[in-house]
Amino acid sequence: MAALTTTPTKESKVDVLIVGAGPAGYMAALWFARLGIKTKIIDKRSTQIFTGQADGLQPRVLEVFETFGFVDRAIKEVAVGYEACFYEPDENGLIRRVDKLPEGVPGISRFNGSVIHQGRIETWLSDAISEFSNGTLNVERPYLPQSLEIEAADAPTPSEYPVKVVLKKLPDDNASPEQFGHKVQNGLYRQFEGDQQNPVPGAESGDDLETVHAKYVLGCDGAHSWVRKQLGIEHKGETTDYVWGVLDIVPVTDFPDIRKRCSIHSKDGGSIMVIPREDGIVRFYIQLREGDHIATVDPAAEPTTTGEKKPATRVDRTKLTAEHILATAQKIMHPYSLEVAEMHWFTAYQIGQRVATAFQKDQRVFIAGDACHTHSPKAGQGMNVSMMDTFNLAWKLAYVVKGLAKPSILATYESERLTVAQDLIAYDLKLSRLFSSKPGEISTDEFRRVIDQGSAFTTGCTVNYQTSLLIDKPAAAEDNVTPYYSPLATKLAIGMRLPDTKLVMQSDARPWYLNQRLPSTGQFRVLVFMGDYAQTPALKAQMEAIGAYLAKPANSLSRLRADGVVQTMLIHASPQASVEWDDFPLVFRPRDERGVMDYWLVMADTPSRHEVTGNAYETYGIEKGVGAVVVVRPDGYVAKVVEPTVEGVRGVWDWLSQFVVGLTPAEV
Repeated sequence: MAALTTTPTKESKVDVLIVGAGPAGYMAALWFARLGIKTKIIDKRSTQIFTGQADGLQPRVLEVFETFGFVDRAIKEVAVGYEACFYEPDENGLIRRVDKLPEGVPGISRFNGSVIHQGRIETWLSDAISEFSNGTLNVERPYLPQSLEIEAADAPTPSEYPVKVVLKKLPDDNASPEQFGHKVQNGLYRQFEGDQQNPVPGAESGDDLETVHAKYVLGCDGAHSWVRKQLGIEHKGETTDYVWGVLDIVPVTDFPDIRKRCSIHSKDGGSIMVIPREDGIVRFYIQLREGDHIATVDPAAEPTTTGEKKPATRVDRTKLTAEHILATAQKIMHPYSLEVAEMHWFTAYQIGQRVATAFQKDQRVFIAGDACHTHSPKAGQGMNVSMMDTFNLAWKLAYVVKGLAKPSILATYESERLTVAQDLIAYDLKLSRLFSSKPGEISTDEFRRVIDQGSAFTTGCTVNYQTSLLIDKPAAAEDNVTPYYSPLATKLAIGMRLPDTKLVMQSDARPWYLNQRLPSTGQFRVLVFMGDYAQTPALKAQMEAIGAYLAKPANSLSRLRADGVVQTMLIHASPQASVEWDDFPLVFRPRDERGVMDYWLVMADTPSRHEVTGNAYETYGIEKGVGAVVVVRPDGYVAKVVEPTVEGVRGVWDWLSQFVVGLTPAEV
């Protein structure tokens, strides 16, 4: 960066500085707003994205949106995918449908993969952030970071705010995305190497500088991340010669499956992916076989044996037009017609796969999203995995900032999310190469097989976190692939997200999905599955013993509740006719300082007169005559399973004492 010519006159202190207001940055800010963390979020763009860019929402992300209270907005607006079609050339070279498959994995989630443009998603996130922060947390635009310094860990007088970042306020007119002379909105400004090397008008001035002192910094600033470069973290991988165009249009066509996700391989013209979107819009990903290229040197390329960097090519964005991309699509779609009623947005991109070699520096500055991993849009994972990066990280940062947890939990971010990024890159590499190949160069059966095998992965519901401080399962069970199940819950994988199921609220008999009762409030949930205690005297005695144990002041339960660390819930499997409200220990139906009882912590796995319920124990593989205690992390992942006894619950507290500040095994 150029040397600063003026000493910053404005200074501020924050718990967390977020650089970059894309989906990853917004998700982090959402957690921080919910948990009361003093946050500053900046972006170099003068305006929010309202058109184009990422468009897919995987089922897991929709589950997360539900826990923050705004999934209903998505459901009203998105286009939902139910079926995928595959087209290949016939003996005359004309494309025809050869197969249909379900979109995603039926039954893996209550939500299906959905599509809507990124601007709407950012709006939902922004509105929720404003609500949770009472309007105090908003993206500050346009700001450009100028320098970043991390105080040495062994500093003689450690600072409470060890990271210093100097920011520059840019003129609004100089921070709008480059449109390269096109009248139609496009995303060309962000797709290719070299963008960050171009000077931003006004950035060279030393005026309008601010020094931010932060406890932590989170870089969510995209594939060409400034934060990553300041940390000296490599972005390893390669860029291919495959170039794809993207059109968001309202089509006029006789193609029969235009409102289904389609994969089309033509004989000679290339390939297309068709993705129906909201409001009659359809997104087309179109392979460009004759795009204009210019020779360049990929700045992220690995040096050759002679020390030189490998040559690469990138697209000359000034020569790409929506008309050229459309003409290519029309050729591939033949004999079907394709015209445009409305053109909303277009772009082009060059396929590449890269993963950062580290996701943090000194456990003080972290990177997330595209700053960590880049790939093609084919699998629809970029925005989703980016949001799940910060959904994983931000609650951990909040715990440490609030003094609730030891900083050691922060190491689990990289160990958990790096594996996800590597799995994503491996899948995208295979998929994009198959997609970009001619029918004669690949087996189309193999292409469909890869799609089918990747369906579960692309839902986001199969992420499997391995043993760590926050995931308690045997190290011997680790192979990064096979889920581990406790004998007490033989269908509930430790390290994976808690699958949803429908239960009945004991107090009023209303059916609820469990996920609806586990909002993202930053709490560890201790779910006591007490089985059919009414028919099993031993279980009733265990329930009473657990209640008495948890009620003891020495257990620090009251403090953990007050601090928002733990919430205990009871889920029984006894027939409603055999159950009375007073059966349950007071710890599961506590009263507040006014004497008002909490009626929402006891649920029943029992048939409802109104809806289909009563399958939770079967869904989780828990025996009704045995029960189990399941610990769920604040981000919804199963962390530990123990027996429903005092000894089992004591084991939960022993486990928590490894990272919860002020809680020791001796207390319990």
